[in-house]
Amino acid sequence: MHKRIILPALIGALTLSACGKKAPEMAPAPQQDDSARLAEEEARRRAEEEARRREEEERRREEERRREEARRAAEIIAQMVHFDYDKYDIRPDAREILVTKVGVLRANPDVTLRIEGHADERGSDEYNLALGMRRANAVKDFLTGYGLDASRFEVRSLGEQRPLDPASNETAWAKNRRAEFHITGGQATRVQ
Repeated sequence: MHKRIILPALIGALTLSACGKKAPEMAPAPQQDDSARLAEEEARRRAEEEARRREEEERRREEERRREEARRAAEIIAQMVHFDYDKYDIRPDAREILVTKVGVLRANPDVTLRIEGHADERGSDEYNLALGMRRANAVKDFLTGYGLDASRFEVRSLGEQRPLDPASNETAWAKNRRAEFHITGGQATRVQ
């Protein structure tokens, strides 16, 4: 009989002792530890910094490209054309140069030019001034023949007053028979 009383009492005591214990606490949700969070923030900061660096490098390259294009445009505008002795018609080599100038002038519609005609030292001062003016006008006519507005061009003659080469030989004279170009307004920044 003792077994009958002890067994239920023992079961009851175990049950009561089990109910009296606290339920096991749930472990808190795993928190990201500080080192992983800091590493993630550092990686994000580095990625943003790299993106800014690339953007700045791209801006620098674009600015350098623009400067180079402006330099090239100014170089094309400044390139002289030469003439044969006692002539003012446009030679084939001068045509190529002038056609290139047309492209630059179309790309930079605010640019205005002074075209200066020059002659070598042979001939009278008056004749050379007149020949220089015919050369400057021949160049202007060529450019306006490509649809450029005549008001963008001023022409003048310096005759033999400003030789490129002061020597008195055919090589020097060939250099001195020329038309020069000077920008008087606007800025050449684009080639085409």
